[in-house]
Amino acid sequence: MKKAISLNKLFVLALFILCNTVYAQEAEVSSVIVFSKTAAYRHQSIEIGLEALKKLGIDNNFLVDATEDADTLIKNLNNYKVVVFLSTSGDIFNENQQKAFKKYIENGGGFVGIHAATDTEYDWPWYGKLIGAYFAGHPKQQDAVINIVNHDHKATSFLGDTWHKFDEWYNYKQIRSNINVLMTLDETSYSGGKNGENHPISWFHEHEGGRVFHTGLGHTKESYTDETFLKHILGGILYTMKKD
Repeated sequence: MKKAISLNKLFVLALFILCNTVYAQEAEVSSVIVFSKTAAYRHQSIEIGLEALKKLGIDNNFLVDATEDADTLIKNLNNYKVVVFLSTSGDIFNENQQKAFKKYIENGGGFVGIHAATDTEYDWPWYGKLIGAYFAGHPKQQDAVINIVNHDHKATSFLGDTWHKFDEWYNYKQIRSNINVLMTLDETSYSGGKNGENHPISWFHEHEGGRVFHTGLGHTKESYTDETFLKHILGGILYTMKKD
């Protein structure tokens, strides 16, 4: 009987070790949550963008969940290394949700903003500092030349000196002086630019404990089947995960 009890104890101990090993392995897998709530304009590329981000996760060994419910996002923030705002717009958080999101960043959470993330939370100054600039309008969709001004980043290291792309090109206001610009728009290559020679279109910085990456690209559905654009996004995600 004692021998049987001992064997049972060994079995339980082995099962406990196995379960904890599996849990530890799962915990090492980075997780991302994509938030795409829209309280103003809604981009038609959001759905295809979400599918592209999920595939990016599968191909690069990180989990991707998604929600458009602010309560769900806030309640589960601590389960994710990075939050991606995929063309969010308007006032998407109440005051309590703002406080919780701010705390997440202060605790080292990563943030990626894609396209209309700058068209979000205009009345929340802290968010303006986080995102780095606010949307100020755009001309018609057209081809433009992007200048790569920093090649020492995962989001741009694979690019040449210029990138020719068709997209919707945002003009910005309240551009923060502390952002590290990765790419600028050549306003002589298209019509409707209003930021002049210094027209950032992608940047990164650290903000109150968390890493931030933003790209103004990503309006069109076609962007999310463009391997170059997806590699650009992947570089931003990996940076905010602190995998550099």
